[in-house]
This record gives sequence, structure tokens and C-alpha cells, in this order.
Amino acid sequence: MLQDKDRIFTNLYGYEGWDIDSAMKRGDWDNTKAILERGQDAIIQEIKDSALRGRGGAGFPTGLKWSFMPKESKDGRPSYLVINADESEPGTCKDREIIRHDPQKLIEGALIAGFAMRARAAYIYIRGEFIQEANRLDAAIQQAYDKGFIGNNACGSGYDFDVYLHRGAGAYICGEETALIESIEGKKGQPRLKPPFPANVGLFGCPTTVNNVESIAVTPTILRRGATWFTSFGRPNNHGTKLFCISGHVNNPCTVEESMSITFRELIEKHCGGIRGGWDNLLAVIPGGSSVPALPASQIIDTPMDFDSLRELRSGLGTAAIIVMDKSTDLIKAISRISYFYKHESCGQCTPCREGTGWMWRVMERLVKGDADPAEIDMLYEVSTQVEGHTICALGDAAAWPVQGLIRNFRPIIEERIASRRAALQAAE
Repeated sequence: MLQDKDRIFTNLYGYEGWDIDSAMKRGDWDNTKAILERGQDAIIQEIKDSALRGRGGAGFPTGLKWSFMPKESKDGRPSYLVINADESEPGTCKDREIIRHDPQKLIEGALIAGFAMRARAAYIYIRGEFIQEANRLDAAIQQAYDKGFIGNNACGSGYDFDVYLHRGAGAYICGEETALIESIEGKKGQPRLKPPFPANVGLFGCPTTVNNVESIAVTPTILRRGATWFTSFGRPNNHGTKLFCISGHVNNPCTVEESMSITFRELIEKHCGGIRGGWDNLLAVIPGGSSVPALPASQIIDTPMDFDSLRELRSGLGTAAIIVMDKSTDLIKAISRISYFYKHESCGQCTPCREGTGWMWRVMERLVKGDADPAEIDMLYEVSTQVEGHTICALGDAAAWPVQGLIRNFRPIIEERIASRRAALQAAE
């Protein structure tokens, strides 16, 4: 259980001011120049040693990702840092809170990360619906410029670094790093084929790294307090603190910073006041945003909430957006609604995704009513495997996994729905 002294986001709920002077009283921008003076390689090594894994969903080691960037430009191309503030995964609402209440952590993190990767500028791509948040972040960036913390000779370090805010138009697909890059360039937000990877050819054809807001915002604190402090939380390979967004059928939905590997039961009891109607009323949990498979209560209750534990259960931590569903939930209808979302948000570039997402949703709609043959359950699972892993980006996987999780973990509910429908039709004859 995380103690208050170890929290990174000390203004997560906005009890104090978001402005730069308030942020500095909380420790932001505290001798940032000294951090930069350690040198690029030392900063990247410290982030590697901290075992920080990307907080945007994939969980890729952050320091390793930074190290892919070229150390020197042989052809004169600048390097860029792109920060993904699109936050389009349903159930996720953590980056929004950072931007609302602790924006200087993100801006300072952008400078440090950008310096470590020898980037000329950072582009923060923010979701179009985040109107107030975008305005606040814009003001926070201007305050950092006014203090001389970014811009020419940032923090007196002799390093020039700019931060730009780019507003998106609310497309889920632009959460994928290459589609996000395309969107910043003014093109239709569609994923690019890889290779080349963004670290070689990214934004404007230049070396680029794309990171999540939370991944960047925690880096100044890691560098101040040390990798050893960060690795003191969580199980091996799943270290640090994490923002969990808990919604659904709990008594107190919230976004909270906790230690990685805290068990689901402890997280819900401590911060959410338990499950609505008690623990016996728990039916299912989606542990990492709508794109990961739902797990039954019996599997999730005492599971450590981290990348590896949930992967062992054939689900995932994702963005740590925990969606709790009690026994009043029509689980088939819930997964069908998620299927519709992915059908709607598919960019249509890849045939398996363009055709498969619509097909899966239509079958799911019939399963909601029980208007299907039991053999169609296996057929639906088979089609989902033909979508999964056969597309340029992971949207195909995101569309397939909720359906697979429903069939794998809750098949009796589907079979019972079909049987009830058949019984009702026979009784009506």
C-alpha cells in the first residue's frame, strides 16, 4: 500500500493550484538544470534502471525505447518527442487528471525526456474533446516559457527545447503512435506500416519517440528520488507507482495512485469502499480498459494488478482502467457495445479489421437476444482469431480480445441465453 510521502502526483485531485508557482512549491522544476547536467546517457540509464514500463497500455520498457533514438544526426534531421494525450481508451481517465491538476510535471518531464533523446521539440497531441484541459495545458506551457524553463537555453542549461500543443479531433485510432504522427502532419489518422519505426522515420520524416502522458510525467520524480526508490514498489519487472482508474459498480469510483502489484481486492476495499452489493455480487472485471478481456470474479479478486499477473490470466493491465461489473450487468450486451465501439473507430485500412469488426458486432447483437445457434459461438471465436494479429495496428486485437474473453470465461451465460430464447419460441408455438 502506497504511503502519501511516496506519491508522485500530489495534486491529483486539484486541492492545490495547478499554476507553475504552486507546482514549484510541490517540488516541480526543482533544480532541473542539475538533472540535465547529468548528461543524456546517464538519464536514459537511470530510467532503464527504474524498470519503468510504458503507461499507455503496451508496457514496453521506457528507457529502452528512449535508447533507440539516434545519438547524433548524420543527415541534419532533428529528433522529436511526441506525447500521447489522446486518452481514447474507454474507461481511462488518468492523463486528463494530470493535465488538469499537475501539468508542470508533464512539461518538465517533456524537457528531460526530450533532452535525453536529443530531441529539438515535444509535440503534445491532446484529445479534441478535452477542451478545458487543452486550454489549461496551453496556459501551463506559456507559464513555463515565461519562467525560462523551456524555450531557448531551457533552465539555463544551454539546451533549446520547444513544446507545442496539437489538438486532435477525437479519433480512437489516433491513440496508435503512427496514426497520431500522421494526424499531427495534417493527414488522415491511419497507422503506418512498420518498419520503418518512428525512431528512424517518424514525425516529419525525422527520428521520433511517442510516449504516454503518465510515462513522461513520472520521469522527473524518478530522477530526483532515484531508480532504487521507484523499484521498491511492485513485483520484479512490474515496478513503480501507477494511476488506476476505477469505474463501474463500486461504491466510490475514482482515479488513484497506488503501488504496482497491489491486489484487486485491496485496491477496491481501500479506495472504492468495496463492490456495490458486496463481494458476492461481483460478476466480472475488465482490468485494463475496454480492449482487454474481461475476467470472472473468481480469477481477479486476489490477483496482483500488474502487467505480468494479468497477462498470465490471458488479459492485461493496459492503461489500468478497471471496469467493475456486478451481477446486474448484461455482460453479453456490454461486450456487444464494446464491439460496436471498435467497429465505429476502425480506420478501415486493413480488411480483417474493416470487415471483421462489423461482422463480430452483428453476431454479438444476435447473441444479446439469444437469436443464434450454439455452433456460432465457436465460429465467432474463430473469426476473432483471424482479426487478431492480422492488422497493421493493434485495433484488430482490441476488437477481438473482449469477444474472446467473453467466450473463454463466460460461455455458459451465452449458451443459457440461446437456450432461453429457443425455449421461449417453442413455448409460443
